[in-house]
Amino acid sequence: MTLKPAALSLCLMWLLREQSSTGMAVLAPVGVSIEVLIVDWAHIEASPPDERADLLEEAAFGQDTWPNADEGWTWPTRPAADWYASYEFSRTLGSYKPHFWAGERWERLRDFANPQLRGRLDRFASVLFWHGLEYMEDIDAEQVPERSSPWPVNTLMWSSPIEAAELKLLWECVSPQLEALREPFDRHVARPEGWINDFDSFVTFLEGWNEVVTAAHARGWGIVGLRC
Repeated sequence: MTLKPAALSLCLMWLLREQSSTGMAVLAPVGVSIEVLIVDWAHIEASPPDERADLLEEAAFGQDTWPNADEGWTWPTRPAADWYASYEFSRTLGSYKPHFWAGERWERLRDFANPQLRGRLDRFASVLFWHGLEYMEDIDAEQVPERSSPWPVNTLMWSSPIEAAELKLLWECVSPQLEALREPFDRHVARPEGWINDFDSFVTFLEGWNEVVTAAHARGWGIVGLRC
């Protein structure tokens, strides 16, 4: 997807909100910010193929929904724009960096999880952390086909309505078992550098993903994370 000038300008404004450890604003490299949307899959599919990228671009970067100063949900205010909403994860400023660091923490932590929990959390978080299936134990990583977006748009994540329903069921299995990972996280995984430094921030990030999944599933919608 090629951003229009207005959307690109908004994107750059958003990137400038990244803060360094000294409190000074820094410009993060283009490509590390993400706008997470839940979308009415049928609405997109019913649109002409050559208009779908523009629809999603407007939803993600339109003035009424982005940049979002608040965490959580932003719902569009324009007429006939009731087919999507955007979500900002807690304390991320729209950056993809927490996704990366959460994946790094889980890669270290997963060896200390029981096999059933490890497999389920791999699946629940595969789109959130890894964009795909490469860490799933029952799948040969070398055999995994490239998981390209269903529409011609530059995404960092996406899940169809069917996948959102599956993710919701996985969370219901995973969430009661998460506390068992606190001690190994504190002992083996917690680090001062990067994002997602402690167990609580790791769980909060997963809970945010569940909030996205739950909202999408409740409406029969899908999820799209557009690269900025």
